[in-house]
Amino acid sequence: MKKKCAVWLMLFVLLCTTVPVTSFAAEGEIKMPNMPYIKQYALPENEAMEFLKKMGVGWNLGNTFDATDDHFKGDDLDIEKAWVGIKTKEDMIVAVKEAGFNTLRLPVSWHNHVDADFNINEPWLNRVQEVVDWAMDCGLYVILNTHHDVYEKYYYPDSEHYETSSRYIGRIWEQLSERFKDYDEHLIFESMNEPRLKGTEDEWVFNTGKATCQDAAECINKLNQLFVDTVRSSGGNNKDRYLMVPGYCASADGGTSELFKLPADTADNRIIVSIHAYTPYPFALQSMTEGGTDTFALTDIGQTSEITRFMNKLYNTYIANGIPVVIGEFGARNKNENLQSRVTFSAFYAANAAARNIPCVWWDNSAHKGSGELFGLLNRRNCEWRFPEIVNALVTYSGYDKIPPKE
Repeated sequence: MKKKCAVWLMLFVLLCTTVPVTSFAAEGEIKMPNMPYIKQYALPENEAMEFLKKMGVGWNLGNTFDATDDHFKGDDLDIEKAWVGIKTKEDMIVAVKEAGFNTLRLPVSWHNHVDADFNINEPWLNRVQEVVDWAMDCGLYVILNTHHDVYEKYYYPDSEHYETSSRYIGRIWEQLSERFKDYDEHLIFESMNEPRLKGTEDEWVFNTGKATCQDAAECINKLNQLFVDTVRSSGGNNKDRYLMVPGYCASADGGTSELFKLPADTADNRIIVSIHAYTPYPFALQSMTEGGTDTFALTDIGQTSEITRFMNKLYNTYIANGIPVVIGEFGARNKNENLQSRVTFSAFYAANAAARNIPCVWWDNSAHKGSGELFGLLNRRNCEWRFPEIVNALVTYSGYDKIPPKE
């Protein structure tokens, strides 16, 4: 009993000493959940596992450099604010770091900024580099990717479009590798975002028994290998930089399927498996009009087990074998101002990820009003956190691995 009490005492101390941003709402309104005990999972001793610990919890600069406009005419630098109405400022990046996040994912769509030979527009590349530099100056880890580029004209993971896809992925990463080859290990490259058969019935469902999905998985493996080979051959610090690669649509099923193959690599254990998991879906992402729910409770075993089940799958497939994994996107959208449920979810999700040494990165699309996918946490106009309670839960419970294991 004393040992159990000591564990909870340590947890209480941690919660009281590691909260880095605005305090919670008044007592009796929004509370930290009474977290059930979560065991600490055994970790292999290697550099990759230590690297994941340093990445900590992260935040996506979403709907910004990944914004697209296929009918856009004029200065393409303005696309950055097309979806959020404001361009990124250094103060925003500083706010992310000061809140306690240690990783910034920088989603970038490139296809609006290339010529017919897929050469990236210099002003756009310079602007992306500027934001990368701001994040690096803050000591953040940065994940740089190719985001909403899944089009038949650019890359599309099927055999029919593989030639174009390989030219696009190869050319984009040739240029990014050259531009950033002298950056240190704080910069991570991610090959693709949610590669999938866009516009088909297979887009979000990975059916391993279906020929179209099997073909897509093979094409994704080949594109991931091309990405790794392209980056490694560019020299500099790219020779052993950490690289992230997804399976089909970056889902846990796609990334743990036997059809997904880790690329061969000249560097030792520098490939990170990229996973996106808005789980449980009815709470985290599904709209209320489509049958979703706005309630998350630790007493709901159906909800909590969905999280632990997919995290166990990631742990058993990769982490237990010393292979790094990052959940590059997750979150829970605002539904009817259900803040307490979102805080509870955030704490439980972050604690379980930390217990398995899996960094997770909140999807912040800067959406705060309306009935859409409201994942916004940071008010980018005044650099204040609209939901500091969620931020506190994420940052605090991402340190759950520091709690002594139960005996």
